[in-house]
This record gives sequence, C-alpha cells and structure tokens, in this order.
Amino acid sequence: MAKNLRLKAARAAKDMSQQTLADAVGVTRQTVNAIEMGDYNPTIRLCAAICRALGKTLDELFWEEIE
Repeated sequence: MAKNLRLKAARAAKDMSQQTLADAVGVTRQTVNAIEMGDYNPTIRLCAAICRALGKTLDELFWEEIE
C-alpha cells in the first residue's frame, strides 16, 4: 500500500500534528502515523471522521486512482 501523502499534506495544511488529528478523531497518534505510512487501512467510519476534521472529502484523501 502506498503512503497516504494526501492525508499528511492536508493535515500539514491545517497546521495539525498527528496527535492533534488523533485527538480530534478519537484514535492514537500511532494510528494516524500508521495510516500516513500506509501500514494501516482505516475503517470507513474513521476515514469519514478524518475527512470531517480536515475539511476534505473521501475522494480527496483516500481514493486511489486506478491506472
């Protein structure tokens, strides 16, 4: 799985640390890090919570284009 650079960029654009985002969506900082590193595939509920926290859509953060 590829790293989720769009999530990392969106979080940085909001000037949020991994811990701040984690607190906002009710997970650990390690979970946010694992999602960004591509080591953890979040549930749709967690994806939606992250999108709300960052003001992005699911497509903007999590949709992978099929080549």
